Amino acid sequence: MKHGRKILGAAIGSDVHVAGLLNFLRVAEAEGLETAYLGGAVSIDKLVEEIDRTKPDVVAISYRLGAEALERLLGRLKGKMQLSRIKPTFIFGGTMETAAVARKSKFFDRIFDGSEEIEDVVMYLRGSVKRAKGELPPQTLPERIEYKSPYPLVRHHIGLPTKEETEREIAALAKSGLLDIISLAPDQNCQQYFFEPEKMDPRQDGAGGAPIRTVGDFKRLYQASRRGNYPLMRCYAGTNHLVEFSKLLKETLNNAWAAIPIFWYSDLDRRSERELLLAIRENMEAIRWNAEHGVPVEVNDSHQWELRYAHDAVGVAVAYIAAHVAKGLGVKWYVQQYMLNTPPTLSPRMDLAKAIAKMELVESLADEHFIPYRMIRTGLLSMPADEDAGKGQLVSSMFYGSYLKPHIIHVVAYCEAFRRATSKEIIESVKMVRRAYSEAMKGLPDFAADSGIRSRVNQLKEEAMEIVEAIKALGYSADTDPLLNPEVLYEAVKRGMLDAPGLVGFSVAKGEVKTRTIDGAIYAVDEEGDPITEKERLVKLR
Repeated sequence: MKHGRKILGAAIGSDVHVAGLLNFLRVAEAEGLETAYLGGAVSIDKLVEEIDRTKPDVVAISYRLGAEALERLLGRLKGKMQLSRIKPTFIFGGTMETAAVARKSKFFDRIFDGSEEIEDVVMYLRGSVKRAKGELPPQTLPERIEYKSPYPLVRHHIGLPTKEETEREIAALAKSGLLDIISLAPDQNCQQYFFEPEKMDPRQDGAGGAPIRTVGDFKRLYQASRRGNYPLMRCYAGTNHLVEFSKLLKETLNNAWAAIPIFWYSDLDRRSERELLLAIRENMEAIRWNAEHGVPVEVNDSHQWELRYAHDAVGVAVAYIAAHVAKGLGVKWYVQQYMLNTPPTLSPRMDLAKAIAKMELVESLADEHFIPYRMIRTGLLSMPADEDAGKGQLVSSMFYGSYLKPHIIHVVAYCEAFRRATSKEIIESVKMVRRAYSEAMKGLPDFAADSGIRSRVNQLKEEAMEIVEAIKALGYSADTDPLLNPEVLYEAVKRGMLDAPGLVGFSVAKGEVKTRTIDGAIYAVDEEGDPITEKERLVKLR
């Protein structure tokens, strides 16, 4: 579809290198823009003559031969354009050396120096149309996903020990244009006691995130993001008063989506003082509130169990239950997070098998009223406390995770295992991940067609649904959906249908299940360490 925008392209001076320019113009044509190509070694006089004749909206100049010669060429071009009645936008493409001269000239709207991915070019072209109409990039998650398709949105979190540091880094991230979503990470005091500040422990200020204390703090941090590519913003959910926290985030941050668990932020993980049954009820109420107010929702339970070394069948079952509950509570846009490498002993092959099993079950629920989005991320447990090794872990996991064709990539900075990331580490990590994704999209094997992976996918789906059906049977009624009944879900935890070794000693969960990594997959095992089926495990719980 033509946008009514015209681009004129030329390699100027004596430069005959035109491959990059031609590639740029082909991308522009694919984006629906009208293009004209003058060729290589185009004189400044000829270029200005064609600008006056064709009246383009954008002039794309390429030059790769040297800094001093380019300075002279740009001096002439700027002088002649001051006399012209036509005032197009100028953009530049060249080497690192010539791009530095172009930046110094202050003449160009955008400069490409060869370090960019193809999506940078596409997003610039789409943005140029919006800027011409005086529009911002889309400010809701569904619209932003559609706007950037086929490229995924890129997300990272930020929450430094002071509000001032956090504000400064948010501004730097927005200005970079590399993030589509900035996730704000408040400290635990904020998440747990924002509405009960008298309960905060001042000694814990800044622990785990930014010490946000007022509505004004949220608004101030949001304003810091209003520059660059105007990224979406979202925030971790509170671990208490989840409905009130949801209202706050919608009003102050235009919350891109709410991440709310079903079982957690309770005496299951001790991130709040709520008893599990009460937490399930309140969490469901918060999911419903966001659904009713058009806020997309992520129900992030599945990897919470896996972070505590639950076996794969439980992780898949909980992914389905979470999506089912979200749909039943009215959620239209649903974010399903696939936390890879969790537990970290998973092999890439079996990691993908588990993710595919989750994806097929979750997306079996999709219809016009329930639209699931896929978000991949590196599991934090897998990140080594070595900076260079962390880079390898990040890139490798996001390379094979790209097979899932994510709508969102949640980047975890390579340094996160040993220190909080600033904009510097975040930007470096995002660049690594975008290159991994770009390479993966050139063509990966069809992992789902691999016989070993497909066999594991089918096994996990079958065993996950055995867990689901066993839970449903706890509160079977022809008139109600047992998976939407908090008492039924509470009983599933209490009886050990949903269980994990990392829950030993907690007041509600049994913590009795034993799991083991076998051939790269996580199984429930018996006392001798041999794998058992879900039918066998569930029978023992009766």
